[in-house]
Amino acid sequence: SDDDASWKKHFEGVDMVIEAVFEDLDLKHKVIQEIEEVLPEHAIFASNTSALPIRDLAKASKRPQNLVGMHYFSPVPQMPLLEIITHEGTDPAVAAAAVDVGTRQGKTCVVVKDVPGFYVNRCLGPFLIETSALIKDGVGLEQMDKLMIKWGMPVGPITLADEVGVDVAGHVATFLSGADLGVRMEGGDLSLMQSFIENEWLGKKTGKGFFLHGKGKKAKKTVNPDALKLIEPMVTDKKLADDEVQMRLMGRFINEAIFCLQDGVIDDAVSGDIAAIFGIGFAPFRGGPFRFVDNYGVQNYADLMNKYADQYGEQFRPPQLLMDMAAQGKTFH
Repeated sequence: SDDDASWKKHFEGVDMVIEAVFEDLDLKHKVIQEIEEVLPEHAIFASNTSALPIRDLAKASKRPQNLVGMHYFSPVPQMPLLEIITHEGTDPAVAAAAVDVGTRQGKTCVVVKDVPGFYVNRCLGPFLIETSALIKDGVGLEQMDKLMIKWGMPVGPITLADEVGVDVAGHVATFLSGADLGVRMEGGDLSLMQSFIENEWLGKKTGKGFFLHGKGKKAKKTVNPDALKLIEPMVTDKKLADDEVQMRLMGRFINEAIFCLQDGVIDDAVSGDIAAIFGIGFAPFRGGPFRFVDNYGVQNYADLMNKYADQYGEQFRPPQLLMDMAAQGKTFH
């Protein structure tokens, strides 16, 4: 504990500290300042965060060049991806050391830019928003899950929300809606998740979310009838084709991945493919978002997204990078 001075002896000779306290900026600032008082000058301070800007964390540091973000994905023992996040002042040697440590831990490391959501969660935000849009367009909860599993995802978006927690999914979507993505986070309805949170339908952890979750490993989940009652008044059944449901959802994720490449959030398409597969289980046999676009056809994909943009809104408009590549006949790989 803080009252026991013996902890300081253990930190006086370390080369790196990885902090994983609650996602609260003031708390992390306090930990950084207390730990740095006893750390040697060369020691690296790494913060495990899924959302807080690393540049804001660095403001509390006496040695901001030694501070780096290391975003471990939950559950940590099972998830192979580790995002290494550098702020503008991070020493390249510090980033290299973080990659080295992560690799020794058995993780696949991808270095990403310090932007809201970093890479994987940044792509997940529009995907979650589109989930709510498809619910309002009449796509059934179980139907949506089945279609996305058929497309190659390990779980559907409805089960994903229940598994990670409706409150956590809602927080990610709300946070990114207020960040720098602009129109790319439009087209859905965050009030749906907010209603679930107010009713304490948080998913598996409370036994009730979009689904009802029984106790025990063998317990089957069933659709929550109260959720259906809440959803019903806002639904207009557009009788969407299966492939349109799939491509509207995945298009929002893939578009944001391409924006990340365009904006330098990731270094290259290979990193983006690896991070998507190891971070959220993006259909591995499709090779990741960039390999998928190559195989689908860059021009074909750009045309489809422009069609959706004309039909549903500018949130589908593809990045300029994609349009330029289509015009030049280029591919990502």
